[in-house]
Amino acid sequence: MNSMLLLNVIQKVFFVASVPSLPGCHIQAKSLNMLIKRIKEAIEL
Repeated sequence: MNSMLLLNVIQKVFFVASVPSLPGCHIQAKSLNMLIKRIKEAIEL
């Protein structure tokens, strides 16, 4: 499945992403690798 992803970096401390096709799906992490892992987990739910 392909999903659009919006990615923001907040003051070089947190990476934040949201998946517009999943209402309310917002993810944050301190590293890009962890953010990607969490995004994949959220999309699979």
